[in-house]
Amino acid sequence: MTVTAPAPPKTRRVVFPFTAIVGQEEMKLALLLNVIDPTIGGVMIMGDRGTGKSTTIRALADLLPEIDVVADDPFNSSPEDPDLMSDEVRQKVAQQIPLTIAQKKVQMVDLPLGATEDRVCGTIDIEKALSEGVKAFEPGLLAKANRGILYVDEVNLLDDHLVDVLLDSAASGWNTVEREGISIRHPARFVLVGSGNPEEGELRPQLLDRFGMHAEIRTVKEPPLRVQIVEQRADFDRNPPEFCNKYQTEQEALQQRLVKAQTLLPKVNLDYDLRVKISEVCSELDVDGLRGDIVTNRAAKALAAFEGREEVTVDDIRRAIVLCLRHRLRKDPLESIDSGYKVEKAFNRVFGIEANEE
Repeated sequence: MTVTAPAPPKTRRVVFPFTAIVGQEEMKLALLLNVIDPTIGGVMIMGDRGTGKSTTIRALADLLPEIDVVADDPFNSSPEDPDLMSDEVRQKVAQQIPLTIAQKKVQMVDLPLGATEDRVCGTIDIEKALSEGVKAFEPGLLAKANRGILYVDEVNLLDDHLVDVLLDSAASGWNTVEREGISIRHPARFVLVGSGNPEEGELRPQLLDRFGMHAEIRTVKEPPLRVQIVEQRADFDRNPPEFCNKYQTEQEALQQRLVKAQTLLPKVNLDYDLRVKISEVCSELDVDGLRGDIVTNRAAKALAAFEGREEVTVDDIRRAIVLCLRHRLRKDPLESIDSGYKVEKAFNRVFGIEANEE
């Protein structure tokens, strides 16, 4: 038996609508595919300053539908899925204790650059644990981000050790904190989004490889588009609620499309011959490990689901493969070829597509 609590009143600040963002299609597609299938493993967005990276990610979090959570649970535990429940909630379910369910907006957690490991992972109050015999756990940002989005701006400036911790949690879906022989773990399933400016240095290749997708964004060059972006921003700043109302229908339509895609995803089929060709591309590009193959398979399926189909096409793979592989190529310091172009060339060769279609 479950009891549903009413959703809290809408007091959140108004966010720029996702459907109003002009251009940056590559970044938007990568983010949407990760929402449809979080196992893709997150997105690394590299691009110039002032290209709307943070605006787009906040807009995505605002777009997502409300989710059912166990009321007053610090980990946003799911009332149905055991993999997304904290140990305490799982025990209640096992003992058939009724749960109070609340509806909550999907969380977007910002990770500040100066965050400590304790702030990220949570801490155990050893003194309380020893004196009172209870596991006194103070949840961190990973607990707050469970079933949501964890955003790290300037991820290339973050301490490598912390990036490792984030990537481990994102990959396993769990966060484990161990102090003085006391161990606590909780679900930490989130979409990890990192952004950065390439001028400030790249991430180490082994960390970069752990991100499912890599989107590169450039400053819009066409003057009419630039004017459109500037005018939109001015309209939004003048009257945010009125501006958002103009896009309400589009926002709701995209939200429904995402929900349908998540439902359809398990039924999507990727033909064996196409899977072999994806691995051929990875092999030809000399991609280390099998992450590239796995992520490309998942992304192509998510794209097919997003477009309402149960069968993956060659075009789905073409649109996803650059995002999934460009950051996994071995860097040759003497080569100036953009990695995206290299992936496209290998894709065209393996799939037998004429070069003039590029």
